Amino acid sequence: MTTPFTHGTLTWALGIEDTCVYPPSRYQAFVLDEHALTGHDDRWRDDLRAARDLGATAIRYGAAWPLANPGPGRYDWAQLDERLGYAAGDLGLTVVADLVHYGAPTWLDGSFADPRYPQAVADFAGAFAARYRGLVDCVTPLNEPLTTASFAGLRGIWPPALTGWRGWTEVVVNIADGIARSSAAVAAENPAATVVHVEAASLYTPGAPEVRQAAERLSRLGFLPTDLVLGTVSPEHPLYGWLVRQGADEERLERLAAQPARVDVLGINYYPDLSPRRLTASDVLSSGLAQEAHNLWTEGLETSVRAFADRYGLPMLITETSIEGDDVVRTSWLRSSVAAVRDLMAAGLDIRGYTWWPFFDFVDWSYASRGVNVEEFEVAADVLAARRAAFADPGRVAKTPFLRRMGLVRLDEDDEGGLTLHPTRAAAEFAALSREGRSHRPMDETDASAPA
Repeated sequence: MTTPFTHGTLTWALGIEDTCVYPPSRYQAFVLDEHALTGHDDRWRDDLRAARDLGATAIRYGAAWPLANPGPGRYDWAQLDERLGYAAGDLGLTVVADLVHYGAPTWLDGSFADPRYPQAVADFAGAFAARYRGLVDCVTPLNEPLTTASFAGLRGIWPPALTGWRGWTEVVVNIADGIARSSAAVAAENPAATVVHVEAASLYTPGAPEVRQAAERLSRLGFLPTDLVLGTVSPEHPLYGWLVRQGADEERLERLAAQPARVDVLGINYYPDLSPRRLTASDVLSSGLAQEAHNLWTEGLETSVRAFADRYGLPMLITETSIEGDDVVRTSWLRSSVAAVRDLMAAGLDIRGYTWWPFFDFVDWSYASRGVNVEEFEVAADVLAARRAAFADPGRVAKTPFLRRMGLVRLDEDDEGGLTLHPTRAAAEFAALSREGRSHRPMDETDASAPA
């Protein structure tokens, strides 16, 4: 296997937010398609070219599985042919194809819990690998099993809308099976492919002594999806018995351990203001709200990367990172996080890429719930009120209250409801850093410190 991400070199990448959830008709839910909501569908050439012009040599890009696979064994490649051909062929970008990003095709009525899911997603992965072999040789079978299981299996937000730890377990085991089969299908069609397994960092701090045990359990569960994918969940695994008590089939667990996924590179998604959580109550099953965001800045990034490195020993990419805030905050996080990654590399950790995600601002997921909070923690009352008020006029729903200010490029809504792009100071900084390549430019302490 030859990977475009080489040891000792930091590849500069950008990611275009590609959440793609099309619920089957029986679900009382709305479509969440970020490529459509952010206007990327209308200006995709400009967006991809802008990413290249900022100095990115790689891009994480969604395959929109619900749209590309409209029926069992049927594929519509027209959109991907055009976009991937332009990104990889015309612009020369290394595309890391995000095959599944929180949504399954509507014909899989049970979504991630459907018995047909593992083979259906493997069929899609194999068909994708065969069609784009030599053009797109890097694939992510599924983005963030942990987040998918939370929204789709634990808290009932996205299909299959299961709840509780039994629902979480059902979704996680089915996802792990799908990833294992997908990686095998990709390798069969394209032996030179690079499989990038992407997972969210998970850091829990107890807010009180009585929730310490719950925080420790959630931290252990954060690794469980990847343990399953890599075949390390045997009867000796500390959470094996817990999985079985939550309904996991032992024969299936045995098969996953015997036939693990092939993972070439491990992707880590970390957001300083979102990934670390402070637990405030032991019951976190309802709408969340028993946990709060807890900004650990680069300390959390370093802790997360070291934990993944120690546990799995795989080459790593930072596949998502950014922060919500103004230009000063975003630029400060870019400088700080890049410096932290370089320090980790200097200490011997095998990190091969850095990805700012999202390249441009995106629309908050609560847009699909008509303003109702879907996150695992509290959202400010004035923000929620503005989001709900945006739906007062069904003929003209404003997106401004939903825009998450996390991109290198800012999205602003015009009077007609269109979205225009405005590069931030962080965009210029990303371009400068990417030009420097492997050289390390000394920075002032004020540049690399957390904002007050």
